[in-house]
Amino acid sequence: MSASVTRPAVFLDRDGTLIEDVDYLRRQEQLVLLPWTVDAVRLLNRAGFVTVVVTNQSAVARGMVSEEFVRETHRALAARLAAGGARIDAYHFCPHHPEAAVEQYRRVCRCRKPGPGMIEQAAAELGVDPSRSWMVGNRWLDVDTGRNAGTRSIFVGSEDAERGAGADAILNNLMEAVGWILRASTSR
Repeated sequence: MSASVTRPAVFLDRDGTLIEDVDYLRRQEQLVLLPWTVDAVRLLNRAGFVTVVVTNQSAVARGMVSEEFVRETHRALAARLAAGGARIDAYHFCPHHPEAAVEQYRRVCRCRKPGPGMIEQAAAELGVDPSRSWMVGNRWLDVDTGRNAGTRSIFVGSEDAERGAGADAILNNLMEAVGWILRASTSR
């Protein structure tokens, strides 16, 4: 493996991990960063991790928002992070759903989590080694996504924390996850 594909990354779910989960974000005013988001992402940046958002956005498939709205949301998120000295290196989203109301988005695809497609695409584009990387999210499908793509996975939040199978750690929030990742990365 060449040096260009050995960089580690942290793949981040968006809603409920970086921003408040409002059950289908449809207006920019609903975009609210969680209190630890800027500091957590900045710590990952300083530690040399590539940071990538990977998010299912079935609101597109349901006809609630457009793909452009999702991109606008990511630009707004990037601006808020930048104001605090943090950055996300890439944003990937899946607009598909197998039961989509909008026919062009009705499909089973590899990019919809828990499929590994978004992580695989980002890894190829950014020279990332999934085996040295992490997936962090607040749903068990995020943990499954990481596993399916060959990353380690951290569950954050309270959604049925009893499930636990497959997660490298179950923590309260992204800041705790970042602490875990930084400790695990220095102990290797």
